[in-house]
Amino acid sequence: MTEQQPTAGEDEIIRVDQTDKRSVVPFVAAAVVAAIVLIAIVLGGVLSPAEKNVTDADRITAAVRNFVDGANRSDAVPPPGTACQGFDAAHSPLAGQDGAGKPVEITKIDPPMVDGDRGKATVTTKVDGQEKTTTWILARSGDKWLVCT
Repeated sequence: MTEQQPTAGEDEIIRVDQTDKRSVVPFVAAAVVAAIVLIAIVLGGVLSPAEKNVTDADRITAAVRNFVDGANRSDAVPPPGTACQGFDAAHSPLAGQDGAGKPVEITKIDPPMVDGDRGKATVTTKVDGQEKTTTWILARSGDKWLVCT
């Protein structure tokens, strides 16, 4: 058996220079940026809470839904806390629809119009398969919108 003689260059030792110094600066910089973003998010939530981003149109839509929900849950017309003072049940937006104990369903609310402390919305309701579209008049009382006649 004969051993093969290594050719020139096969047995040479390759030296790797491991004196390369690594820096922690990029990692610290990334941590600082992440902390700044986190602080900005927290401050944004504290200084501008979501409740303050609710528009008058959103509040009018909620008032209409509260009125209908109250009418569905009780026989009181208007449901307590949902209507203007002096509300006339005969001129209720649900007049002629809320009888016989059948639930009223809101199928559509067009974008409400607001003019100062007054507002109106075109609302389509359905009772027992019969749809009716009416214009609801609302008024602001403090920070709350109430259904009027």
